[in-house]
Formats: sequence, C-alpha cells, structure tokens
Amino acid sequence: MESFLPLVDENLRSALWFRPEMALTFGTLVLFVLDLVFRRSQARVALLTAGALAVLAAAAGLLAIQPPDAQALFNGMLANDAFAIFFKWLFLAAGALTVIIAAQGRDFPPERIGQFFALLMAIVLGMFMMASATDLLMVYLSLELVSMVSYVLAGFRKGDRKATEGSLKYVIYGGVASGVMLFGMSYLYGLTGTTSLHELGAQLQALQAGSAVSVAATRVALVVAIVFVTAGIGYKVAAVPWHMWCPDVYEGAPTPFTAFLSVGPKAAGFALAIRIFHSALAGPSSPVTGFAESLAGIPWPAVVGVIAAVTMTLGNLTALGQTNLKRLLAYSSIAHAGYTLMGLSAVSDRGMQSVMIYMLVYLVMNVGAFLVVILVAESTGSESILDYRGLSKRHPSAAVAFAIFLFSLTGLPPFAGFVGKWYLFYAVFERIDGPGGAWYAWLALIGALNTAIALYYYVRVIRAMFIDAPYVAEAPPVRLRVGYQVMLGAFSVAILVFGIWWTPMVRWTEASLQLFRG
Repeated sequence: MESFLPLVDENLRSALWFRPEMALTFGTLVLFVLDLVFRRSQARVALLTAGALAVLAAAAGLLAIQPPDAQALFNGMLANDAFAIFFKWLFLAAGALTVIIAAQGRDFPPERIGQFFALLMAIVLGMFMMASATDLLMVYLSLELVSMVSYVLAGFRKGDRKATEGSLKYVIYGGVASGVMLFGMSYLYGLTGTTSLHELGAQLQALQAGSAVSVAATRVALVVAIVFVTAGIGYKVAAVPWHMWCPDVYEGAPTPFTAFLSVGPKAAGFALAIRIFHSALAGPSSPVTGFAESLAGIPWPAVVGVIAAVTMTLGNLTALGQTNLKRLLAYSSIAHAGYTLMGLSAVSDRGMQSVMIYMLVYLVMNVGAFLVVILVAESTGSESILDYRGLSKRHPSAAVAFAIFLFSLTGLPPFAGFVGKWYLFYAVFERIDGPGGAWYAWLALIGALNTAIALYYYVRVIRAMFIDAPYVAEAPPVRLRVGYQVMLGAFSVAILVFGIWWTPMVRWTEASLQLFRG
C-alpha cells in the first residue's frame, strides 16, 4: 500500500495544474446531459450555445490563473509550461469562434447541435493534451482522441454523400497514419528503452556516440522510426504526401467544423512537432540549432525542408484548378502547412517563434475566410466561385472582408499574414550563412515563388467579387446576421492592426519560448 502513496501524491499535485483539462472533461459530459434535458426546449440552441461558451470560459479562467512555471505532470506524461499555455489559448479561441459560428448558421439542425458542441469540447481537450504531451504514450493517446472525434464530426451531415465519402476517407487514412506512427514509436522505445521525450533525446545522442558498428546496426531502425513518427504528425498537419484526406474532408464536413479543422488540429500538430523535434531529436544539453543535424547520417532539417517545399508547391498548384471555394481553401491549407514547415526546418528559436506567430495569424484569417464561405453558401446554396461574381454589389462589406482575408493569406502587406510569412522567411534567411546555407536559400526561393502562385488564385476570387458580372442575372442578395457582421468586422480589423502593430504577438511568443532556453 505504501508504494502507491507517492503515485497518489503525484496525481493530486498534478491535478492542481490540470484544472483546465478537467473543466473541459466535465463540460463535455455536462453538454451531453444538457442536450437530453433541453431536447424539446424552444430555446435549445441558445441554451446549449451558452453552455458550450461557459465550458470554454471556465477553461480559460482556470488557464489564466495557471502559473507559467514549467512543471512535469503525472510522472512526466504531460508538461505545464508557457509553450503549452500559448497553444491552449489558441485552441480556446478556435473553439469559441466555432461555437459562435455554428450557433448562427444552418449547418447543424437544432436537435443535433448539442452533440456537436460536446464533441467539439472533446477535441479541444485532446488538443490541450497534444500541446502538453512529453511522453510517447500521451502523444499517441491525445492525437487519437482528436482524430477519433474528428472522424465523427467530419461525417456529421446525415444522408450527405460528400460528408460520408470524406469521413470514410478520413477514417481510412487516419487509421493507416495512426498505425504507422505507433509502429515508429515502438521502434523508438525498442532502441532507447524509454517513452519520455526528454530521455529519448539523451538516449539518441548516446546512440550517436556509440561505436561505428553499433551505430550502423541501429541506423536503419532509427531512420524508420523517425520517418514513421514524422508521417503521423504530417498527416495531422496535412503535409504532402499525407494530405490526401484533406480536400474531400474539408468539402464534405459542415463548414464551421471545416474552419475549426483547418486551424485547431493543425496548430496542435505543429505544437507536437516542435516539442518532439526539440525534446526527442536534440539532447537535453544541446542548443536548438544543434538539432539532429546528422542523426543516423540523415540531415533531418533538410528532410523537413524538402517536405515543406513539396507541400507548398503541390498545394498551390492544385488550388489553381479548383472551382469550389471549400476545396480551394483546402488546398490552400495544405500550402500553408508547407510555409509553416519552413519555420520548423530552420530549427532555431526564430524558426519555432515563426511557427507560433503564423498559427496565431492563420487562425484569424482562415476562420474569417470560411465565415464568408458560410454566409454566401446560405444565400446561394452553393460553394462555387461563380456565386461570388458581383458580391461587391450584393454585399460590399462581405466582399471587402473576404478580399482582406485573401490578401492576408497571400502574405501581402499591410496585413497580418505578411508579418507571419516575414518571420517564416526570416528564420530561413538566418540559416543561409550557416551549414547547409545553399539549401535554405533554395527553400526561401521556392517559398517566394509559391507566394506568387497563391496570389494568382486568390486574386481570381477577388476579381470575381469586384469585376465580374453576376453569374445569374437575378443573383440572390447576401444577407448577413448581426453576429456574422460583427465577426467579419472584428477579423478584418485584427488583420489590419496586427499587420501594422505586431509587437504584442512577438513578445507573447518570445515569452512562450522559454521552453527552448531551459
């Protein structure tokens, strides 16, 4: 019995730092109960929306009083630190925006919206744990929690062929990616004898320092393990070649959830990638810039850079031929994963900071873009680019807001997207004078060319809104609810303000990077 007392004490201590996650867990269960209690209430949607926002507010309140001191929780399974807290705020914002958008839209019938809110809270919980995971077991469990619930919500539209097809593909590709990642983790455990990310780093460095025979004997297994784990993370962020699920899922899923899916799980995937790459692929005493430059004889930063280049290029080139806005934004999302991987490939403090800044900016501009897709689809019943012809005459404010979002997604000044891309490119430029500088120069050039490609297909939509005549002579007017108008205005102002005054974002991300400075 006494042997269990230290474990009980550790769990009780950790629970004090785990309160936001506990609030989300309890809130998920409460929302399922409220869904049954208010099944026949006339104010059902309003009550459930208030309940979902209350759950997120409770988690936010507990997170706000959370000390930023780095703490290992539950015997090193999770970590509470400023890095995780940064991403948790981002996840809460994405969740709250999705709740507000879903409550006003027509994608969810009133009798099912409670289920959606409850499942959404479960995904936010999983993303919280992804950002905090410091053990391979917790990495896998948190990633699976997000994936399993996402499969359900991707096919939430009953009787919709596209939703069913997208959800089925999501499950199949997700199951394969999950199995591959777990197999890679088993190899890492077999090679090192530990599942702790911090201990993995030390063990891998020891393998590097071993005899030539021992290093050669483990090289293949180590390469397979890292490639398989990278594949699992690449699937989550929709990087090539693990992106195949993305367009069909984005098109078939309810659009409010598509907006959430394009930002929340992607940001969680990058948080997980940063933590794994820093903790597991660099020794505990190594500087970040010494990250696994030659682990198993493979230049891993260059490998990540190649994935970044291929991802942004394929995403942008495929987006050129799209006529459906949701599919266009899906391929655009793939391209943006490639841009973000540029920061990861830089393997420096600046690179990690650029990823965090870009995810923060991407949340606002991408959710804003999907919000315009929702309101146009509600008026026209379609998501075709043809329906955006003459939008500036039918609803000028929506057209102007959409133009701001698209220019920001391109990375043009003076919009916030320019700031995000500037930091990504700056992180790459900093490495040009160091080892492998020629490769980083090529990566920057590829990124610049892809920005020009993206500008072409974004401008095609803008031209349709402001120059082209309506596709239908009697095009229906676009009606905006007050809530949508407020959100579009807030998003537009935020993009303009942070495009000019980005100091708060930089300071916040710098403070959150104390993880990498010990």
